[in-house]
Amino acid sequence: QVQLLESGGGLVQVGGSLRLSCAASGSIFRINDMAWYRQAPGKERELVALDTSVGSTTYVDSVKGRFTISRDNAKNTVYLQMNSLKFEDTAVYYCYAAIVPKRWSPTLSVWGQGTLVTVSS
Repeated sequence: QVQLLESGGGLVQVGGSLRLSCAASGSIFRINDMAWYRQAPGKERELVALDTSVGSTTYVDSVKGRFTISRDNAKNTVYLQMNSLKFEDTAVYYCYAAIVPKRWSPTLSVWGQGTLVTVSS
């Protein structure tokens, strides 16, 4: 069984920074794409940042220049560095990974449990 464990959420003031972490554990042969999504109250879940298996990254326009996604392949961990946080960044942030658990097995879409980020004045 493969799991994603997130950490790093919390309460932060406008303009502050937070770093989210997401570690994959269990049977892992290879991790392809890793990403962060978020869901604000009353809104649909949206893709925030994507890190592909070939090393390219993409961001939703609202976080470009403020958020950075990165990963440590040796630790099977993806990070989201969030700077210059705004009220509208308040949301539950979910980690996502496309994981191949064993050689020749199909790719699994795995989600973390979510971590709450609250930006306040």
